[in-house]
Amino acid sequence: MAYHAAMPEAQNFKNHGRFDPLFHFLIAPVLLANMIITIVQAFHIWHRQPFMAVWGAVIGITLFVLAFKLRSYPLSAQDRVIRLEERLRFAALLPADQLAKTSQLSLQQIIALRFVSDDELPSVVHRTLTENLTPKQIKQTIKAWRPDYTRV
Repeated sequence: MAYHAAMPEAQNFKNHGRFDPLFHFLIAPVLLANMIITIVQAFHIWHRQPFMAVWGAVIGITLFVLAFKLRSYPLSAQDRVIRLEERLRFAALLPADQLAKTSQLSLQQIIALRFVSDDELPSVVHRTLTENLTPKQIKQTIKAWRPDYTRV
């Protein structure tokens, strides 16, 4: 019997955000709680063991910051890939005069434009350039959503 993965729900503005359950609901909350506990504990043991109090708090804070730094690296790399993909798509779909102006787009605007269908792209890029649309505004203007189910 062949296994067929369930089709993901059609992506749109309301449901395009993603959570990583292990990170958002386990790692981050546990490390946040650990950081708070180690800071509170540091105050309680300060008078008996000042070095251990400081060291425990430093480790708790460091682990919490480390988790977010480690998550930010693949997101930054992914944003660079999205920028490259979208610049290639711009080159294929936009008229030359509009293509020349796309260097004015911010990285966040380019990332939002990845959801715009090929047919809508020229008009949404034009609006973005002339009205300086925010990423949220760009996503809200999309009529035919181009899904991205692979975002980290």
